[in-house]
Amino acid sequence: MTTPALSVSRRVSQKAGQFTESVIREMTREAMKYGAVNLSQGFPDFAAPEDIKRVAMQAIAGDVNQYAITWGAKDFRDAIARKTKWYLGLEIDPETEITVTCGSTEGMIAAMMATVDPGEEVVVFEPFYENYAPDAILSDARPRHVPLRAPDWTFDAAELRAAFNPKTKAIIICNPNNPTGKVFTREEMEFIAGLCREFDALCFTDEIYEHILYPRAGAEIAHISMAQIEGMRDRTVIVNSMSKTYSVTGWRVGYCIASAEITGAIRKVHDFLTVGAAAPLQTAGAYALSLPPSYYDQLQSDYRARRDLILPELENAGFKAFRPDGAYYIMTDISAFGFKDDVEFTRHLIREVGVACVLGSRLYSDLALVSKQVPFCFCKNNESRLNPSESLQKLR
Repeated sequence: MTTPALSVSRRVSQKAGQFTESVIREMTREAMKYGAVNLSQGFPDFAAPEDIKRVAMQAIAGDVNQYAITWGAKDFRDAIARKTKWYLGLEIDPETEITVTCGSTEGMIAAMMATVDPGEEVVVFEPFYENYAPDAILSDARPRHVPLRAPDWTFDAAELRAAFNPKTKAIIICNPNNPTGKVFTREEMEFIAGLCREFDALCFTDEIYEHILYPRAGAEIAHISMAQIEGMRDRTVIVNSMSKTYSVTGWRVGYCIASAEITGAIRKVHDFLTVGAAAPLQTAGAYALSLPPSYYDQLQSDYRARRDLILPELENAGFKAFRPDGAYYIMTDISAFGFKDDVEFTRHLIREVGVACVLGSRLYSDLALVSKQVPFCFCKNNESRLNPSESLQKLR
């Protein structure tokens, strides 16, 4: 007797069928396959700070190798609270308002699963960090997309207001923004906060690039957390991580800051998603978050130098580059090169030029709407940044 094959509908959930695998991680694999310089996935290829690594190794040698408290080791939570007070001016209770997670990626999905019910909607700006829409889908929510438009990546107030309705549960903000480098102004943050209060909505704010800013004359370039805005402290979930600020993206140590009620729900979801983040790396995190302001000043200076090195190289090669005010990505327009779309262009760039970037169209809800944008990341060492400078001249 022949055993009937498992039906297609029984193999893959409808949720999983609504999104693709990560295009960013896919481009990293393509870069490795063709030996291309990887300016796609946003991880540093230079060494993490020696002192932070040393504390992690000492913790392992000292047998900090078993489970920490599920929602985070006390010394790390205390350090998060102290740094939040110093940097944002917010008093946070480390016992009831912090959840340590396996990176900000888990932090975001844990927060959404803890607060969003089926049928509710989550507003997402686009272009977006690619995890946000799948996070909404996995939380049984419907993403509502609102465009940020070049060159300044501003949103239309009327369009954003139209996206809010009685079903709106939350809005996601990445500030500074991945992939555009936009830093939201206080006026924009106040407008968004007003909509959240009017529609009784939450704000999930991804602040992983909070210290990577490029102040310039005549513009308001400063990190503002939504939790700092009047009336938003209890409506905001801050999602953050060690990854970018301390150049340890592979450690996967992040955290959520929220009101005690929301934190209680996040902790329950987090417990059954991952149990807890790596204990010795939380010890190193407690040290890292206690570093003086001079560390962050140097971080900002180093990234400004990297940005200012690659920007003219992209422009000289024929890209229209949009100068970022924060984070470590540069969004570009590839119209001048004559390729049909970003798929054709990125394939050529990797295989013939030896440089990898990301498909910009995959960072929008409708792939057909935007086909001539690609972002590059510049969190790379001198050799990585200079090699593509020579390669990109092949495009001219």
